[in-house]
Amino acid sequence: MTDKEKQQVFDRLVKAKDKLERKIATLRELTKPIPPEDSIGRVSRMDAINNKSVNEATLRTSENEMRTILFSIENIDNPEFGKCRKCSNPIPFGRMMVMPGSSTCVSCAGF
Repeated sequence: MTDKEKQQVFDRLVKAKDKLERKIATLRELTKPIPPEDSIGRVSRMDAINNKSVNEATLRTSENEMRTILFSIENIDNPEFGKCRKCSNPIPFGRMMVMPGSSTCVSCAGF
């Protein structure tokens, strides 16, 4: 990976990190407990509980993605950055731009 490509991937990682930070903050708000004293009706409360569960799952996924992005940012100067962790072949630049936290090539990602 060239220095220019590495810089482009780094910029993409930073943008992804910023976007995820905003998303995680919103999801944390949406997953706050619903006080039982709020009179929203039984059906509405059940709907709110269901929505909370969906948002909690999305929050967990987003937090995992954030860990991957932060790990990639920290290791961008590592000589192994941009190489597949399974087969050691270079990860295509296009894949790194679409999925900046990728640690595997397309072939190994399917396994």
